[in-house]
Amino acid sequence: MYIPKHFSNTDRESILEFIRKYSFGLLVTAEDNIPEATHLPFLIEERDGEVIITSHLAKANQQSKQLTQNEVMVVFSEPHAYISPKYYEKEQNVPTWNYIAVHAYGKATIIDTAEQLSAMMEKMIAQYDTAYLNQWNNLPAEFKTRMYNGIVAFEIRVTSLQAKNKLSQNRSENERKNIIEAFEKSGDNNEAGIAEYMKKGK
Repeated sequence: MYIPKHFSNTDRESILEFIRKYSFGLLVTAEDNIPEATHLPFLIEERDGEVIITSHLAKANQQSKQLTQNEVMVVFSEPHAYISPKYYEKEQNVPTWNYIAVHAYGKATIIDTAEQLSAMMEKMIAQYDTAYLNQWNNLPAEFKTRMYNGIVAFEIRVTSLQAKNKLSQNRSENERKNIIEAFEKSGDNNEAGIAEYMKKGK
């Protein structure tokens, strides 16, 4: 990812906080120089100092056969907002877009034992729908087995995290203030999110 120095985020904790908050990512693989992508929810964990991201996709998805062939990438991105030149002090300016994005690179391994699959699914439910966990635990084993047979679960040991926080850091303090004040009043969730990150200075 192209990251100018003033937009670079190298703070590991803030990066992990971001991808935990916006954990619906884009899995990217490639075969014969042809990229494939699938939108998936992810679990983000730290084990022995390593970042592990976990998910599953349908076995019928062609991308499931590409997971372990080469390095994979997962893109996490939210929020984002159009930045109008009206917020700038000089007339000779052009529009741009503020956004936050993280690219996670690593090697994928398949989760294939019933015990591992069950543990992964329980963690996924606990993260996204805790209230469903009791219902899940009471479902018949045969039902769960059929479901497991239709998916490919995997985990990625992250070898590189690239993070870009494009939040008008290259603009004047007054221009940044104009954007923040306008976005806080807009009622748009994306703009409100960008304003919050701009106020944090991250």
